[in-house]
Amino acid sequence: MGYAHEYAHAVLHRGRVPMEPTDHVVNWADGPRRGKYYPRAEAFALPETEDLPDVPIAPGLLPGAAGGPVPEPRAGFGLPLLSAMLKDSYGLTGRRLGVQANTDLAGLPYYHHANWSRGTAGGGGLYPVSVHWASGPSGPLTPGLHHYDVQRHALQRLLTGDVTGRVREALGPDAPDGALDTDQYLILGVKYWQNSFKYNSFCFHVVCTDLGTLAQTWRIWAAARGLRLAPALWFDEPALNGLLGVEGEEEAVFAVVPLRWDGAGSGRGGPDTARPGSALPEAPRTDPDHRPAVRHRDAERSRTLLGFPQVRAMHRATLEGATARPSPGALAAAAALTDTTLTDTADGDVRTPLPAPAFPGTGVRRALRERRSSFGRFDARREVSAGHLSSVLAACAGTRLAGDTDPSGEHRLARLYVFVNHVAGIGPGAYAYDPDRGDLRAVVTGPQGPFLQENYFLANYNLEQAGAVLVPTVRTTAVLDAVGDRGYRLAVATAGAVAQSFYLAASALGLGAGVALGFDNVSYAERLGLTDGDEAPLLIMALGHERPGPADFRHEIA
Repeated sequence: MGYAHEYAHAVLHRGRVPMEPTDHVVNWADGPRRGKYYPRAEAFALPETEDLPDVPIAPGLLPGAAGGPVPEPRAGFGLPLLSAMLKDSYGLTGRRLGVQANTDLAGLPYYHHANWSRGTAGGGGLYPVSVHWASGPSGPLTPGLHHYDVQRHALQRLLTGDVTGRVREALGPDAPDGALDTDQYLILGVKYWQNSFKYNSFCFHVVCTDLGTLAQTWRIWAAARGLRLAPALWFDEPALNGLLGVEGEEEAVFAVVPLRWDGAGSGRGGPDTARPGSALPEAPRTDPDHRPAVRHRDAERSRTLLGFPQVRAMHRATLEGATARPSPGALAAAAALTDTTLTDTADGDVRTPLPAPAFPGTGVRRALRERRSSFGRFDARREVSAGHLSSVLAACAGTRLAGDTDPSGEHRLARLYVFVNHVAGIGPGAYAYDPDRGDLRAVVTGPQGPFLQENYFLANYNLEQAGAVLVPTVRTTAVLDAVGDRGYRLAVATAGAVAQSFYLAASALGLGAGVALGFDNVSYAERLGLTDGDEAPLLIMALGHERPGPADFRHEIA
């Protein structure tokens, strides 16, 4: 049993036994930037994409649903499409100035404290995931390695030359189908200090959640346009860290996302340079021992950087076995439990059927632009409809990262529970959601508002006013037993992916939403009767209508 088991136990119990260091004080004045900064790297703007037609989000939230819209198949990505996906997911799309209950409200009017909105959720609003694009000859640019500058929606060239062969080499010969048949890759890295300055040793858990939210945004965005994306989490991590020129214990590559490019093989090399049996241009003949690396360095804003032993220990633990990719069926032993797999559920249990899930024609870009955290704006006077609750639950339960450990998306890792406060036609109580039957099984009956509020640590959500609070659980220790300590990234990223599905489903339905990490996980496990098993409640996700006519400020027309 590796260190990840110990860390997972500490995270689950941190509401009762604080994680070290218990005396950490956040130095906001000396905090890092919310994004990497390469002052000497050449930058060029990505294409504007505001005129790109929107498409319904439903195929991304409920892929394969009967009767839903079917996206038009696409050959692959092009530069305008990639630009739009980056902008809609991690680019800055607006400024948040609405009056709400979060602790940063007083500073929002000041530009140096501005809170910029993004389509993807981020733990604590810190967004520590960096995006790099390794582009080969089939793409529209001179081959090289580029950093996505979220503030300017631009690319910064960090290295010139085709390094995609190094990426394929790092992925290994057993990479999933299609991962080696392209020369376009998005590389997701995490700079620990960008998160740990606030969350200290809890940082590793939070950044894994952030990895999942971004990967799921891309999966939903791509699926709505007839494309498929899936992150690879097992690869030669030190090799890619070296390519980016970063120290593994300070910053590390967490995922590689292969891109199918429209017109692969028609790049600068021309058709005569294609490899036999491949759409890729012939790789240049270079010294196989040559290891190119980025020389540009991120300019850190903080003058004092702190290290946290638990974060370094988790980095080392999840680095072990990075190239030992689990077999596709390895996760079967860690799949989410269902009522059919449990022996303590009786046929006489009280069940509440739900309407069939369905989403309106809301566009994926619109849903991403309108996504926000409700922060104290829930209003119990308007009940959530059972149909809306059913749709959000179905979207969350259908979430898969479908990466290299489960390419077909066969294994569901997250299970959903829901605390019902104000849902039309459903009595207050705690329920287990069965996605196969499309119903709820009662776990605890009666009002749950006092329990929800008493076990939430902050004052920025009025959980008793929410229509419902969803709780995703993952069998974290079972995942670790099945695929090793590196599976911690997968388990927690799955919870993050569920959170992003939740946000976008709520946005598509015009509902308020909010996801939180600051709660007593053990109390929820006790309430739901999970203490004798291995299901770990990892998030709480509040859903409901917001108060009408909230105070806001339109900065773009000021």
